[in-house]
Amino acid sequence: MLAFLVLGSHPRRVSEASGTSGRQEQERSRVTRQRLMEAAIGALSELGWAGATMTVIAERAGVSRGACQHHFPTRADLVAAAVEYVGHQQVEAVLRKAAQLPADARRTEAILHMLAGIYLSPVFTAAVQLWVAAVGDAELRAQLAPLEARVGREFHRLTVQLLGVDDSVAEVRELIQGTLDLIRGLALANLLRDDSARRKKVLHRWALTLDEALSARRTRRS
Repeated sequence: MLAFLVLGSHPRRVSEASGTSGRQEQERSRVTRQRLMEAAIGALSELGWAGATMTVIAERAGVSRGACQHHFPTRADLVAAAVEYVGHQQVEAVLRKAAQLPADARRTEAILHMLAGIYLSPVFTAAVQLWVAAVGDAELRAQLAPLEARVGREFHRLTVQLLGVDDSVAEVRELIQGTLDLIRGLALANLLRDDSARRKKVLHRWALTLDEALSARRTRRS
């Protein structure tokens, strides 16, 4: 009986140790992937597609090239995951900030500036580098096309949620799309020089226009 109890306790200890080891390995893997994706965004925004090689990204992340390729077999896999991951983090950050905004006349303008903040970040610069490189690279283009569609839908949903509107109405949906196109264009204008003064004026005017258009739509609906 004693032998049975002693032997019977071993599998449990081994199982617990194995479970702990597995969780630790998963956490190490998650941290490594996160470091690689953040390093990829930094390298892309600073060095462009040509300079953001797997070797450079691995060095910035503090891992070997082999470890980099273990998690992301190709550079296209890595950068696509990086843009989506960091972009999703930014969306969550905007939602947290928006929850604290007052429901006053300047709410819409504040929302537009928060959205512009996403497009003015290194992740947008990295994405621009990717879109330009994809023009002449069919493999990269095939990798990025579905990503662009997913990111576009997420940003559209985010804007709809922040503004509290019904985008099943064609007029409202087009206003949202026009808003995102405007902000994206302003972000492109900021790539070569600081365009903040003009951007502030444009967003102020567009916030007034958007509020008026959405209010008119709500009035007609009611």
